[in-house]
This record gives sequence, structure tokens and C-alpha cells, in this order.
Amino acid sequence: MSALRLLVTRTMPPPVEQRLRTMPLEVEFRPGPVPREELAEALGRFDILLPTITDRIDSELIAGAARTRLIANFGAGVEHVDLDAARSAGIAVTNTPDALTDTTAELAITLMLMAARRAGEGERRLRAGQWKGWGPTAIMGQGLSGKLLGLVGYGRIARATARLARAFGMRIACFSRSPVSADDIETFASLTELAEVADVLSLHVPGGTATRHLVDAGLLARMKPTAILINTARGSVVDEGALADALAAGRIAAAGLDVYEQEPKVHPGLLTCENAVLLPHLGSATLETRTAMGMQALDNIAAWLAGAELPNRVA
Repeated sequence: MSALRLLVTRTMPPPVEQRLRTMPLEVEFRPGPVPREELAEALGRFDILLPTITDRIDSELIAGAARTRLIANFGAGVEHVDLDAARSAGIAVTNTPDALTDTTAELAITLMLMAARRAGEGERRLRAGQWKGWGPTAIMGQGLSGKLLGLVGYGRIARATARLARAFGMRIACFSRSPVSADDIETFASLTELAEVADVLSLHVPGGTATRHLVDAGLLARMKPTAILINTARGSVVDEGALADALAAGRIAAAGLDVYEQEPKVHPGLLTCENAVLLPHLGSATLETRTAMGMQALDNIAAWLAGAELPNRVA
């Protein structure tokens, strides 16, 4: 009997690739990203796919999946996989929900600090030779202590972000469709009500049609002119054109973004905004976290090979 075949669509951290080579699988590694036509072909040639968020596996591709029975996603978000189509086709889908929680929360705090203290703007001035020395009113930002952090969504990453933000003396509030049982968090019945009072509005919701452009021109207009928007969730949650307009007009003070709707493309209006901190999707980008994500994906594959319950099944 020939070995089961696995396609890995991106280069993985060395410990993950080392473990893969010990598994009873015929493994093919791709540096990625894998073109759509090759993904379609892979669903007919490989028993298992280990994709990332850059690999869109929609209903059309799944309809032609003649061989694949497991999609072991590298990452917590799975909006790039049509879960309903996968279920109908008998394809199991797993993710890596816990491994990146703390690292992404740390990145959210990094963006808050950079945006509040105008750190990106200051570094650009220094590197360009435009820094003229210290002055009492030079590049003044704002502090986080005592400010209200408004969390949109209250899942794992939002809770970890709240824990870190408390160390800076921030007050915590949230809007969540799921019940929140925390005595020290003020909850709001609507996103608009939260946006009106938050000093920092941090997004922690999944992508997809239900949250697309959740932050639009209307919501931005309700925020304080001193407010900061942070997005470590999914780029599609923010209307980037509306955000660029709001930043350029000073309707909000700043924004810190790690994700974009058309990655790796960034809305050109954002690139010209000095009050926008723009990072290249670094949320989980530490060796420890990316390795843990890969190992979690492999745990799901190992369970599937053993006929056991999948630890992180989402479909």
C-alpha cells in the first residue's frame, strides 16, 4: 500500500519540518504561495493539505477534491476555507487556536504603544535626518494609563490583550456577541456605543462576510478625535479607504494595523498617513509561536492518521 501524501504549502520552521520527516507520510514541501490551479490539482493528488491563510480553498475547489480528506490549517483563522463545503465533501478541517494567543496580544499592545507615542513617525524622522533634537513639544503623543481600551470581541486574544493592558493601568470595556463573565470589564450593547467612548478600539473578531467593513466611515465618525484604532484581527474588518480618510482628516488620532484586506497590498491612502502604524502581519511571528502552531497542526494530522478524535476540529 502506498504512503498517504501530504502537501505543505509554505516553508515551515525547522523543528516542524524535522518532525514532518519522521511521520509515516509522503511529504511534498512548497515555498508558497501555491497558485489556485495547483491547489485544485493538489486536492486530487494529496490525502492531507497543510495550508495557511494565504491559500483560499473555496467551494469550487472543494467540489473537485477527489482525494483530500484532511485540511490541517496552519493558523487559528479558517475563513479562507469553505467549511460548509468541506463538511459536505467529507473533508475534516482543523486549526491551531491556542498557539498564537499571547504573541498576537503582545503585538496588539505593541501597536497601541507605537500609535499612542508616535513611535513610527519619530523613527522615520530620525532615519531621514529630520530630527533636530529634544524639545518640550516635539513629537508629543499620548499615554495609555487610565485610558479606556474597547475590545471588539472577547475571545482568547482579546482576553490576553486585556490582561496585558491592565499592566499599563488601562480600563477595559468590550462589545461581544457572546456573553462576557468578568466583573472588571464594562460591556456595551452595541459597537457604536463602545466606539463613542473608547480611547483605544482594538479589533478581535473573525473575518468573513459577517464582519466585513465592520469598521466603516460611519463608525469612525462616532469615535473620539483622540481615539486610536488597532487591528490584529483580519484586514476585511476595516474599510481601509474610510480609515485613510479619517486619519488624513484628523477625525481619529491614529491607527495601528497588522492585517490588510488585500494582503500583501496596502491601501495607498494609508501609506501616506504619518499617524498610521503599519506592520507586515507580524501577529504570530516569533520562532516559538510559529513552531508551536506547526506542531499543533501536526498533532491534528497525527490524530487523523491514528483514527483518533481531532484535537482542533472546526469542520
